[in-house]
Amino acid sequence: MSLRAPGLTAAAFILVLLFGTLAAVALRAEPGAGLAPADWAALRFTVSQALVSAGLSVALAVPVARALARRSFPGRGLLVTLLGAPFLLPVIVAIVGLLAVFGRNGLLSLVLGWVGLPPVQIYGFHGVVLAHVFFNLPLATRMILQGWLSIPAERFRLAASLGAPIGAILERPMLRQAVPGAFLVIFLICLTSFAVALTLGGGPRATTVELAIYQALRFEFDLGHAARLGLVQVALTAVAAALVWRIAVPDAMGAGLDRVVPRWDGSRGVDAAWIGLAALFLLVPLGAIGVRGAAGLADVPASIWPAALRSVSVALVSTALTMALALALVLRGGRLAFFAGVLPLAASALVVGTGLFIVVRPFVNPTVLALPVTALVNALLALPFAVRVLAPAHERAEAGFGRLADSLALTGTARLRLVLLPRMRRALGFGAGLAAALSMGDLGVIALFAGTGGETLPLAMFRLMGSYRMAAAAGTGLILVALSLALFWAFDRGGRVDARA
Repeated sequence: MSLRAPGLTAAAFILVLLFGTLAAVALRAEPGAGLAPADWAALRFTVSQALVSAGLSVALAVPVARALARRSFPGRGLLVTLLGAPFLLPVIVAIVGLLAVFGRNGLLSLVLGWVGLPPVQIYGFHGVVLAHVFFNLPLATRMILQGWLSIPAERFRLAASLGAPIGAILERPMLRQAVPGAFLVIFLICLTSFAVALTLGGGPRATTVELAIYQALRFEFDLGHAARLGLVQVALTAVAAALVWRIAVPDAMGAGLDRVVPRWDGSRGVDAAWIGLAALFLLVPLGAIGVRGAAGLADVPASIWPAALRSVSVALVSTALTMALALALVLRGGRLAFFAGVLPLAASALVVGTGLFIVVRPFVNPTVLALPVTALVNALLALPFAVRVLAPAHERAEAGFGRLADSLALTGTARLRLVLLPRMRRALGFGAGLAAALSMGDLGVIALFAGTGGETLPLAMFRLMGSYRMAAAAGTGLILVALSLALFWAFDRGGRVDARA
């Protein structure tokens, strides 16, 4: 059997799922019906918070990445590793950590109270931006750091010998290439953010389009209204994704993060301050999650354990589907496979969920299919990350052993089993771990479909927060983080055991 045939099936499945749900949403929208004033307000809030969040994330990432690129210190490798936390940390758990530090009763408000200042108000526009910067500052730093570390060391030595300004001749051209791509990727992420606005929005004035879709379905049960908003969200994400594809984006998951070129320019004190502030901003909320979570374990209700089992089951099914689709697309190659692999970047989880809700509702109660639909959508949204991880590994395997396999007439499943899979094992393990962790922490489609007895762990945690049982929510968050990291470690470790280069 040809290795390209499953790729065509996978691409067709992805395209039918995305465009089919979009068509279902479009057909449900009433012709000629416009947007209400509240919808326009949600649209303005969505775009404005995404612009500010992406701008702040990138602006703060530039000096942090510069400091990491030119300074070597104990623990640097560990700090750079922690910059991958946004890919693994469930959003709802990170929000608990932010509340512990920046909330009304958090550490910062306590310190301000000692000097007679009012507590911090985290809910609303500034709270959403703060959370997005927390999630995306590490991502922007890693992307821009890749740009810095891609500059050959010889160029820095040549600049030193000539007395030339490094910033003007080396750094600014690199930043002109790296910063726009990083900004657009983070802007796209913030456009489709749901859990942050759901928990920190603080009211109608801080509603995103994704949250408005959820409210139209969950509380108003107005499918036409949800469909109109869904088309608006698709248009927003499609424009942002098209801009992302046109700009070369540095690889945020690549190697080479430990190479430091000895530098003589800049202030060591300033660099240390930027690195220290970034580490403090990231690590204090993470530490608060551990401290409060451990204290809240005793308050965790018994219903959390069935929810944990459902989350793990959904994550395993979603991961299997993600990796099957990603492997099929990578093996096929070509423009169709590339298009199908990156198209989910322009998808909104709630738009896909709304389309599936509309499709299945005439035949079956959507709550019955809550977990399968959640697994399907999670697999779709994790697909671009998995493809990006697998594609370079497949290219290296073919470049190194493709001609030998051709000379031995190895094709089809024999080529896959003997040549490709052993040399893609590391990438397969990392991609599967990433997909599992993303699925474990997702709070999106399940919020639309789940009934009272079908909640996953993130939804159970959100409901505990909504009933002001913050200790139990913190304990649940610690369990969620532990399970997410355990799944990531198990898959990633499984890919490294006896793996071939």
